[in-house]
Amino acid sequence: MKRTPLYQQHIAAGARMVEFAGYEMPVQYPLGVKKEHLWVRENAGLFDVSHMGQVMLRGVNVKHAFEKIVPVDVLGLPEGMQRYALFTTENGAISDDLMFANWGEALFVVVNAACKDNDIAHMKASLVGCEVEVIDNRALLAIQGPKAREAFARLVPDAAKMTFMQSTQFEWQGIELWVSCSGYTGEDGYEISVSNEHAQILTDALLDMPEVEWIGLGARDSLRLEAGLCLYGHDIDTSTTPVEASLNWAIQPVRRLGGEREGGFIGADVVLPEFANKPNRKRVGFLVDGKAPVREGVEIIDEAGDVKGTVTSGGFSPSLSQPIVMAYVETQSLTDETPLFANVRGKSIPLIQTKMPFVPAHYFRG
Repeated sequence: MKRTPLYQQHIAAGARMVEFAGYEMPVQYPLGVKKEHLWVRENAGLFDVSHMGQVMLRGVNVKHAFEKIVPVDVLGLPEGMQRYALFTTENGAISDDLMFANWGEALFVVVNAACKDNDIAHMKASLVGCEVEVIDNRALLAIQGPKAREAFARLVPDAAKMTFMQSTQFEWQGIELWVSCSGYTGEDGYEISVSNEHAQILTDALLDMPEVEWIGLGARDSLRLEAGLCLYGHDIDTSTTPVEASLNWAIQPVRRLGGEREGGFIGADVVLPEFANKPNRKRVGFLVDGKAPVREGVEIIDEAGDVKGTVTSGGFSPSLSQPIVMAYVETQSLTDETPLFANVRGKSIPLIQTKMPFVPAHYFRG
């Protein structure tokens, strides 16, 4: 398995390592998953996300070219800002979700670890006349939580001015940092790209602060679930479309409501009609009535026992002190407000549909 530049730091911190997307990654530290989760909601958690793919795109027409392979507004993204995007397939499904930032003459792209080889090949094949530079000499960190801004600003004071989805470069002790004001927890914070050789210096500086603790993949998953965020390969994949996944908001009006830039992306002939004609199923959130955990793969049934959907992410919410799930459910059942249940080992556990995120987001918008 591959290792990130911070592997030895995780071992020194007592992390329990597991395989994830071909890497040895920390799933938890001695604090434990639940306490790590609550630490992020109350303080500042530090995540090693160096397994993600970092890519720089350059070329005279790079933004026009990129807009042909993602269904979002690339040309209208202001310089110094970042946006969530999707790679779609010919049948309108999602082959990955990603973030990209407009750095003027270049686009900085971050893709999921499990998909990065395919994503890079896709970009190289699709972005004709553009340079696709794979950044493999930089680590990627995320610092998240209500005290993350205060902590990072001790090192980089100007970062305190950043608002949600801004992306820029800073220098700290002669080290170039690529910083975006974003994350995967629903909390305020930053994602920081730093050269491999300087990654430990930066993490040591952050971990010296009393409000900052290492956080593993276990808490990262429960945090993103509370935030109602999709995990690729679970809540979205090549069998789900953006509209089915309730990611309508990710496709800006300029790409779907008429005009010369409507459509023009891979799978548009499947995706765009779904905005007007509801898909047969939708991703929705449920609170679980009771304490029994409801995991991925559990069937959603009605009172008659007929299957109406499937759980794609489920677990205990430390913030709410109850189980929560995301699931794909037949649209008709949602329209009829049919009582729904999780079928856990033959027992019907009542579900209460709720809006997502389950826990309010705390992104800093200025």
